[in-house]
Amino acid sequence: MPLRLIELAIPGQELDTLPALLQEIRVVQIWTPEPAGPGGMVRILLDAENTEALSDVLVRHFGSRDNFRLVSLPVEATVPPVEPPAESKAPDGEASAPAKGVPQRISREELYEDVAQASRLTPIYVVTIVLSTVVAAVGLIRGDVAIVIGAMVIAPLLGPNVALSLASTLGDPDLARRSLRTIGVGVATAAALSVLLGAVLTIDPHAPELAARTRADVGDVILALAAGAAGALAFTSGVPAVVVGVMVSVALLPPLVVAGLLAGAGYGMQAAGAFILILTNVTCINLAAVATFLFQKVRPRTWWEEERARKATRLAVATWLIMLAILLGLMLSGFVGAA
Repeated sequence: MPLRLIELAIPGQELDTLPALLQEIRVVQIWTPEPAGPGGMVRILLDAENTEALSDVLVRHFGSRDNFRLVSLPVEATVPPVEPPAESKAPDGEASAPAKGVPQRISREELYEDVAQASRLTPIYVVTIVLSTVVAAVGLIRGDVAIVIGAMVIAPLLGPNVALSLASTLGDPDLARRSLRTIGVGVATAAALSVLLGAVLTIDPHAPELAARTRADVGDVILALAAGAAGALAFTSGVPAVVVGVMVSVALLPPLVVAGLLAGAGYGMQAAGAFILILTNVTCINLAAVATFLFQKVRPRTWWEEERARKATRLAVATWLIMLAILLGLMLSGFVGAA
């Protein structure tokens, strides 16, 4: 895991409480001002996977202080290099073993900030949706897979869907509303533009790239589940999510564009089949992402927030499971394939 530098201002008379607070957390190095002084900036270098435990401890102990603020900074490099975990030093100078049960991910706060930024509804988001829709439509009509993949690269659909899953996991209604608004605008924009293109262009419903996305099967369910899990893991690990975003976009944008093109051209039944595929992919992506966040032990900090989160998670999982059961029933009945 990468390193993080935590900065925190602490009154001088409270500096002696730090060793006790940090004894259960493996840190690489700590810099403190003189205890006899008025206080100053404490800097703590540690692995990103231990940042959440440290921030929880510091917030519980110092969070009620006036002007409290904890800053987490990514560390690109450090000289000399950091020793392996088994040889790292605790604050008292003794060797400390790697922490047990620590999730291999970035902190809750960093994850939230990354996901919230990726799910913002901005003019750039809308323009990117328009461009990716046009590129995807051209590629689908021509049957050119390379063009379709190019559309997936620029489609910004990963962030809002992962944000919706994180909102369900943390019980955050504000994030859920923002992500749903962003998803809604993106879907409406892509659908409206696709319908318009379908009305003015010549559409062959039997073209391979179009026909393949008018029916759903178990393979599509597996693909969407894998895409959702990969998307959540990309954010929790703190690595660039561009490649995983392509995977999620493959499951979402092409069937959405196909549904719009076919609807605009007057092929209602085939468009309905593509729409069922869209619902299947959205359901599986969010269900897998919620499960991944739970497996990664993404939880709120306080017990009352955790209780609210449990209720929201149960509701979200139950909703997605019911939808998946209905969609699987439609697949097994032959409705989707017949469309």
